[in-house]
Parts: sequence; structure tokens; C-alpha cells
Amino acid sequence: MPHISLKAEPIFHFLGLPVTNSILTSFLALIIFFFLAIYFKIQINKSPQNRGHLFYLLNLINKGLYDFFYTIFKEKTEIFYPLVAGFFLFVLLQNWLGLLPGVGSILIKVIEHEKEYHVPIFRGGTADLNLTIFLGLLSVLLSQYYSIKYLGFKGYVKRFYNLNNPMSFFIGTLEIISEFSKILSFSFRLFGNIFAGEVLLTIMAFLVPILAPVPFFFLEIFVGFIQALVFSMLTAVFISLAIQKDH
Repeated sequence: MPHISLKAEPIFHFLGLPVTNSILTSFLALIIFFFLAIYFKIQINKSPQNRGHLFYLLNLINKGLYDFFYTIFKEKTEIFYPLVAGFFLFVLLQNWLGLLPGVGSILIKVIEHEKEYHVPIFRGGTADLNLTIFLGLLSVLLSQYYSIKYLGFKGYVKRFYNLNNPMSFFIGTLEIISEFSKILSFSFRLFGNIFAGEVLLTIMAFLVPILAPVPFFFLEIFVGFIQALVFSMLTAVFISLAIQKDH
């Protein structure tokens, strides 16, 4: 039977804290992200004829992302681009790493509460609700931080409450609730789409292991890209709206 678990499984403990299979995949994504960034920095300082083919692919992605986010931030793009592009690339890596052969299928023996289990050593990071909630929380808190930074605390409060309008108390309170409900929207949208896709691939591979899962695999590659784009785009839009004075 295929192994399907809603929660990430602990692989080992470090300083008394459980290290789950989704955390291992997240560290793998960070390592890949780090080395690609170092490679890009080294290659950009070389003459064009000495640059590798991978550099031009990364540069094409970088330029495409910059032009895309420029339509949202305009002259402030250079300030916010590293943040939103980082969100996009990290989420994209997490989504696609969960589709690699061996992720979710290579099992190890784990003993917990004196019981023996066989759990996958790697699990897609964004198929773990803990990571998606953290990313959603980080996105919302950063939008509040930049709103205070650009508008000042008084301007930030005026986004929600206007003392000249009694109705603003109720409307502003609803706006505050709406701001923090984005955490749930961000996290469950990303988690739900990625987890459901991995379950679909697992079931199809179990029922019809030859050829049938291939179309679904390419579909999940596309879904992983779209979810990363949606997450980073919504983060960019919310930050852009939060720093506007005439809100």
C-alpha cells in the first residue's frame, strides 16, 4: 500500500527537538538555493564568453521575474525584489523537490514510543502545513512591517481607523481580521494544492505504475510553478497596497 500521511514524520531528534522529513527537504532546497546564488554571483563577474550555459538560464529567470514584479512595485522594485523573488524561488524549489524520484518513496525504519515504523526520509516541504503556515505568517508580518516603515505608525493606524468616521471602527476591525486571515489563505492554498497533487501521484503510481502517472507528473510541475507564482505575487500585491499613502 502507498504511504500517505497528513503530517510530516520525525526522522531523528536534535537537542530534544524532532527533525522531520519535510525539514530535511527544506534544508536541501536551501542548499540548492545557496549554491545557485553563489554560482550566479561568480558567473556574472566573468566575461560573457566564459560564462556557463546555466548562468544564462538563471539570468533569463531573474530578468523575467524582475520585469514581472516591476509591474507591481514600479520604482520600488529594487527594494522588494529580493524578498518576493526569494519567496517565489524557495516555494518553487520546495514544490518541485517533492516530485523527484525517491522523495516520499525511500523509506527508513524509525522507532517511536517503542513502536517500529517505516517512513519516507524525504517529504515535500510545502506538503507540510507547518512550513506553509510559517511562510504565510512571514508574508503577512512583513507586509505590516513595511506598512509601518513607509507610512509611520500614525499612518499605519489610519489605514484601519479614522476618528472622523464612526463607522471606521467596525470597518477597520474587519480589515484587521482580514489582514490576518491571509495567513490561513496563504498556508492552506499552498499546502492543499501540493499535498493533493502528491497524493494523486502516489495513488496513480500504485494503481497503474506504467505510463499512467506521467501526465499527472507534468501537471504537478505546472501546478507547483503556478502556486509559487501566486504566493509571491499576492505577497507583492499586499506589500504594495500596504505602503500606499492613499489607501
